[in-house]
Amino acid sequence: MPDSERRSLPVVRKLSYAVGHFLNDLCASMWFTYLLVFYHSVLGFYNTNAGLLLLVGQIADGICTPLIGYESDQTPGCGNYGKRKTWHLVGTLSVGVSFAFIFNQCLGCTSNTPQWASLVYFSPFIIIFQFGWAATQISHLSLIPELVSCEHDKVELTAYRYAFTVIANITVFAVAYLLFHVQGGGGDPLSDALGPADVPVFRNLALIVLGIGALFSVIFHLGTTESRKPGSKEEEEEEGEEEGERRPLLPSSNTSSPFLQWKCWLLQPSFYQVALLYMSTRLIVNLSQTYISMYLLNTLQLPKNFIATIPLVMYLSGFLSSFIMKTLSKLIGKALTYFVGLLLIMAFSYWVLLDDKMGQQIYGAAVLLGAGSATILVISLAMTAELIADQTQSGAFVYGAMSFTDKLANGFAVMLIQALHPCHTVACCPACVWFYHYIMVAVTGGVAVVAALALCSILIWPIKIRPRDLQVVTEDAPSVNGLPAS
Repeated sequence: MPDSERRSLPVVRKLSYAVGHFLNDLCASMWFTYLLVFYHSVLGFYNTNAGLLLLVGQIADGICTPLIGYESDQTPGCGNYGKRKTWHLVGTLSVGVSFAFIFNQCLGCTSNTPQWASLVYFSPFIIIFQFGWAATQISHLSLIPELVSCEHDKVELTAYRYAFTVIANITVFAVAYLLFHVQGGGGDPLSDALGPADVPVFRNLALIVLGIGALFSVIFHLGTTESRKPGSKEEEEEEGEEEGERRPLLPSSNTSSPFLQWKCWLLQPSFYQVALLYMSTRLIVNLSQTYISMYLLNTLQLPKNFIATIPLVMYLSGFLSSFIMKTLSKLIGKALTYFVGLLLIMAFSYWVLLDDKMGQQIYGAAVLLGAGSATILVISLAMTAELIADQTQSGAFVYGAMSFTDKLANGFAVMLIQALHPCHTVACCPACVWFYHYIMVAVTGGVAVVAALALCSILIWPIKIRPRDLQVVTEDAPSVNGLPAS
């Protein structure tokens, strides 16, 4: 039976896999969309202190991600549970015990508590959360090339995964809208500015997020079976039953395939091409999500319910676009599909640049940003899976390295933006109007230019593994002078 056919997954297993990142997606939605708003506008932190907390989280995530990726490739896992699912479970528990403390008031703090003390209080919870988030993300991504082998199936599985990412974001913003509405009672809370009175909204939102995410994590662990190592006795027996014959329990020497060690990836040009593309993609998606709330509140001066409804529109459009991703990539290829997404991002940036008093037209711009972000994110992940191909034993390191560049770039970009903020007090000054206006243009259109250059390099030099001068290992033979033993 062909490998691509043998490893094709039924829809139920695709769905059970796709929901495995749901808790992470729910938390990430709150993290990037509401962290700066919560600490600056609700808790009253200075811009630089709010940015510092986000930077602490991104650095912790950036450090943990490649280390977890390496360990996930090396460790056997807990018994027969599988190494990817074991790390996923560790990450899920870490997220569960830390996230609720991040979106809540400092326990024991008062209005006279210095902000540096609050920073010390929140930092450990943020570090634990980012460790857990990284462990869940890397283990979940690493399952893609292990569950399916066909390139189009990888795109489809990534699209399933992103569809639930969009559903998670929709859930967060829908619940946030309801909480803002319920909190207002009989008044008109939709026109009120954010303040300390909104602490219960974010606290309850975090608790709801944890409850829903935990349920979907259970579904993932019950419905997803991690594939065994190729050539194992159990897998050979299953294949023999399916094909009506028994295969040898040990692979022959002439069928052994080379496997790249983690150090060998650092010698691959395609590794850096994909890393630049993935980093640019994440910068566009995460920074636009981080500063859209500030842009709505300070530049467009819209009511606070818009920080729930506009992101909701963005992710609804992204959800709809995710359904045509596989078909479009088949028709025009992954590279051109990514370029289509970049065109949508650039159209949003141009619209924002020309219309500084957008008003209700922000809904149309949000559709462009949502569809474009969904497209480039799905395709960048599919390109990463294409780079890994059959090198699944070191796939977690590749995903970890990609995420490392993305996390550090996002953290330092946010810190730089916060340091350039024209207001040095808690309250925003009139200069905020133009500041966030140009920030939205820069983090979408400006970074899209960098992503386009990375895409051009991939079009000129396609993604592939160049084995020359690489040290490889095989499953059944040790390496000698960097080459498989004969």
